[in-house]
Amino acid sequence: MRFDPAPVFAVSLIPYFFFLYWLRKSKALPILAQRGFQLTLLFVAVTIAAAIVASSCCNAQLVDIDVLHGGAEAFLTLANTVLVIGLLADHQQKE
Repeated sequence: MRFDPAPVFAVSLIPYFFFLYWLRKSKALPILAQRGFQLTLLFVAVTIAAAIVASSCCNAQLVDIDVLHGGAEAFLTLANTVLVIGLLADHQQKE
């Protein structure tokens, strides 16, 4: 029996949206750090699109197509970089 993780993945986005909403309302992090967390959703969207392209065009999984996989992972790097810059900028302001 094969398990399809797609429904679990879709449901996991719900708490993440609540987290982003709480983050915005609480102002617990600087806006740039919040943007880093929001950019994670862009990474998810790009990864899904890249996986669809890999499946439909190349009849392969995303991990098998280096250009698509690397391109999608670049968005995670972008999100993490924005998050860290936002946290560092906030830390430097508090010093």
